[in-house]
Amino acid sequence: MSNYPQDTRQGQRAVNDQRSQNIGLVQHVAEHIAQSVGQVIIGKRNEIRLTILGLLSQGHILIEDVPGVGKTMLAKALARSIGCSFNRIQFTPDMLPSDVTGVSLFNQKTQEFEFRPGPIMAQIVLADEINRATPKTQAALLEAMEEKQITVDGFTYKLEVPFLLLATQNPIEYEGTFPLPEAQLDRFFIQIQLGYPSPIEELTVLASQQYIHPVEEMRQVINVQELVAAQQAIREVYVADEIKQYIVDLINATRHHPDVYLGSSPRGSLALFRASQARAAMAGREYVIPDDVKALAEVTIAHRIIVGPAARIKDITSRTIVQDVLLSTPVPGASP
Repeated sequence: MSNYPQDTRQGQRAVNDQRSQNIGLVQHVAEHIAQSVGQVIIGKRNEIRLTILGLLSQGHILIEDVPGVGKTMLAKALARSIGCSFNRIQFTPDMLPSDVTGVSLFNQKTQEFEFRPGPIMAQIVLADEINRATPKTQAALLEAMEEKQITVDGFTYKLEVPFLLLATQNPIEYEGTFPLPEAQLDRFFIQIQLGYPSPIEELTVLASQQYIHPVEEMRQVINVQELVAAQQAIREVYVADEIKQYIVDLINATRHHPDVYLGSSPRGSLALFRASQARAAMAGREYVIPDDVKALAEVTIAHRIIVGPAARIKDITSRTIVQDVLLSTPVPGASP
């Protein structure tokens, strides 16, 4: 007599156990990184978790805020927490693409060209004040951000795994800057803002940095293998068809909004889809709910939207449009 039903139950139980282990790994990685980075970046728990979410989703992060709020320290603390190689690129108007990607130099001894890698060849790269470089230099990042590789003099070089680009820009400085083109903005997974600390948090910052900066005492809390495994586990989170349709409806609503000149691209729907999976896993769930999508719509979609000229005169921003789209798009109900 066949024991097929029993084998099926055992197989399903094994699958469920593996899913639970994967979710546990994601939570373990996220919590350890959050606690470590939180010792340096005081009072920004939500922004730290969004950065970790981008890291787990294998997406690049754009941090737009005023000077001195900890943008650079956030990138350094993240790299030290996971033991990844870290490079910082200070963008300036006179920088060339080869200053980012690297250059091939002729070796007179060997009579051959040798590739000297640029600062982009690291696992975590901080592109500081990215909008100070010319569009030609900014474009040097496009291939690295999308395909995880660079091409120099006809030769292609793969980047290390994992690869994360954190870019910063100051929103109040326009003289001597070059706004990021739409193609570049679209390659950023999320855009976040740190904001000023509260008076109590600022007092804590003063006390913590009296003798030594906390980032100097940071230790590695997870290894790269754990991080890569957690990144793969994110993709196993279940997303119902209704949730997928909800994401598509939100993206389509941005394209037909009366105040929008150019709506979000399909890359925006993919970012919202992946970010929702990561948020669910970080919360200990094996499935995505509408609240995951709603919580991440603004940070994943707003920077991909170009507001129309008439709407800009009325001080309507892309974030306002995303909130309007969330209010007007029906949320999927429960299904049996």
